[in-house]
Amino acid sequence: MKLSTTPDLPGLEDRFFLWLAIAVSLAFAWILWPFFSAVLWGTILAILFVPLYRRLLKKMARRRSLAAVVTVMIVFLLVIIPLILISALLVQEALSVYERFQSGELNPGQYVLQVLDSLPQWVTDLLERFGLTNFASMQEKLSDNLIKGSQFLATKAFNIGQNTFDFVVNVCIVLYLLFFLLRDGEDLTRRIRTAVPLHPSQKHQLFNRFTTVIRATVKGNVVVAIVQGVLGGLAFWFLGVHAPVLWGVVMAFLSLLPAVGSALVWVPVAIYFLITGALWQGISLIAFGVFVIGLVDNVLRQILVGKDTKMPDYVVLIATLGGMAIFGINGFVIGPVIAAMFMAVWDILATTNEIRRQNEPAA
Repeated sequence: MKLSTTPDLPGLEDRFFLWLAIAVSLAFAWILWPFFSAVLWGTILAILFVPLYRRLLKKMARRRSLAAVVTVMIVFLLVIIPLILISALLVQEALSVYERFQSGELNPGQYVLQVLDSLPQWVTDLLERFGLTNFASMQEKLSDNLIKGSQFLATKAFNIGQNTFDFVVNVCIVLYLLFFLLRDGEDLTRRIRTAVPLHPSQKHQLFNRFTTVIRATVKGNVVVAIVQGVLGGLAFWFLGVHAPVLWGVVMAFLSLLPAVGSALVWVPVAIYFLITGALWQGISLIAFGVFVIGLVDNVLRQILVGKDTKMPDYVVLIATLGGMAIFGINGFVIGPVIAAMFMAVWDILATTNEIRRQNEPAA
């Protein structure tokens, strides 16, 4: 019997084609990287608004292009225009705060001295016991840090104003991509499901979990953050706090952090009001923060997310901070999504192994 020395061509071809697919995919991702944010948000918006697109599709006699155009117009009116308006107000207020710091009109050291002068004697004695009575040094350090922070915000605001063209281009890419993802999304999803080399049941669970996690994360984090930021900004505007839009945006970002969130902003302001004698402002802000802003996270998040996809607070905190450290501002979405998918994949793996063990014949 003569042994064949011919190599396993089908196996070699399969391996070569697999590596070719990986290389081409990485090259394509490299090309798209400059527009990563636009592609990311176009995909997220498509996942969020596909239910609206499907309802419009039924009412428009299955005319996919028309339904996609109407959905894109709704997204432009409900998402893009408010974002542009808020960004413009944020730029103006950030520059205003920086100018007031530079002119000396806004002196954080004075606020510190007002608070310290209003403290009871026993608190002052306690501070002296712990060596915290060097108020001049504290005032200088606080002023320096706040000025640096205002310079950072002003620089970012100036960059936003200078990069208007890039912003317009990215918005156009988002809307353009959103149109095709809505219109051709079902065909694209079907092709991806077919190409992924997983068991049909695993693909079904993984894709369904991915869509659910995207929607839950964006609605549960972004929507809640926006609502808390708007409420906090309105409260500051009503109480006469300078730059309410700026503080509202800060509270919106901080609300992404579980447990503490936007309270890191409104609690110190309420304490300042109480110490300096503005009792009704302080009490009103505390009541509004606890019973309105605080309840938004507990009530609205449960309505939007539900219990099935809720992650532990410590996972959300670490994933959000890690995501923002790696991906910048997009990380507050990417981080929790990656964490949720990590937990979903391992949950599916554990379930699959449990089913296999149950189906194994007894020894």
